[in-house]
Amino acid sequence: MNATKQKIRPMEWIMNAVFFICGFVAIVFVLFISIYLIISGLPAIREIGLVDFLFGREWASTASDPKFGILPFILTSIYGTCGAIILGVPVGFMTAVFLAKVAPPKLAAVVRPAVDLLAGIPSVVYGLVGMMVLVPAVRKAFDLPDGASLFCAIIVLAIMILPSIISVSETALKAVPPEYEEASLALGATHIETVFRVSVPAASSGIAAAVVLGIGRAIGEAMAIIMVAGNVANMPSLFSSVRFLTTAVASEMAYASGLQRQALYSIALVLFIFIMIINIVLNTLLKRKKRCAEYGREQNHRAAPLRPPGRGGRDLRHRVFRGKLRVFRLPAAAGPRAGGGLCPPCRLPDGPGRAL
Repeated sequence: MNATKQKIRPMEWIMNAVFFICGFVAIVFVLFISIYLIISGLPAIREIGLVDFLFGREWASTASDPKFGILPFILTSIYGTCGAIILGVPVGFMTAVFLAKVAPPKLAAVVRPAVDLLAGIPSVVYGLVGMMVLVPAVRKAFDLPDGASLFCAIIVLAIMILPSIISVSETALKAVPPEYEEASLALGATHIETVFRVSVPAASSGIAAAVVLGIGRAIGEAMAIIMVAGNVANMPSLFSSVRFLTTAVASEMAYASGLQRQALYSIALVLFIFIMIINIVLNTLLKRKKRCAEYGREQNHRAAPLRPPGRGGRDLRHRVFRGKLRVFRLPAAAGPRAGGGLCPPCRLPDGPGRAL
């Protein structure tokens, strides 16, 4: 037995060292990228001026009197990302609910590989299909001189973020303990009520993480957007050709030099800061929600008499079903808690009760 432990300990030490090195390398890469962007991007901002750079409405990097205002790029990226999230999140979320909780196993076995295949399609293929199919359709449908527009970019981005949202949300929904759903069904809830009032709230952290991944994918996409957005430095309009922050860097970096090249590094720095702010804000909200959920669980585990709706106090079932379903009051002698209580594993009454 001692010999076995002595053989295992060196391997555990080696694996711990490997894990530490991998984590350290990841941190080093993040720090290197951050420092490099700061060093490369700050000179142009100092020379152009922070206000003129961020709030300037004109970008003419190759003119005799160059202008380096990136406000059109910032607004276009914000509008495009928000539009893609508004369209893509509901579709991805409902698809994840369908695959995880509603679809028959045979149908789910067909739909799930299609979603995985959608995740494996290269960005240039999305852009090519959008340029050959979506752009002409938009031009003809809305009688526009050019169909390449912000609208086409939003549609393409919404499709591209679907696989991330569907996969992560489905995994989060499947991770919900089945006892929660069984307790809901035992209280008289329908399957759909159980899904949307028990499973979805319990998986909200994972679903929010899926939305974060979708935002990161949308705001960081470049190749497909170049092909469908028109790549013109205009103030954003739904049916006009526009340029995103990412496409501004990708389209001019090959021939840029001097101040123009430094300005492109500054655009990359602004994009990097945007993504950091989004991640920090969303992670803060997720942590706050997690703390609230843990506090709620702690309160539900405390001994407290069950009260019917409308008489003050709301137990777990009232919060989930809003008093629409049966509520149980326990006899004084039932369970180890005086006045009745909730069982810690499943939050059901400790022993038999009577419906109010």
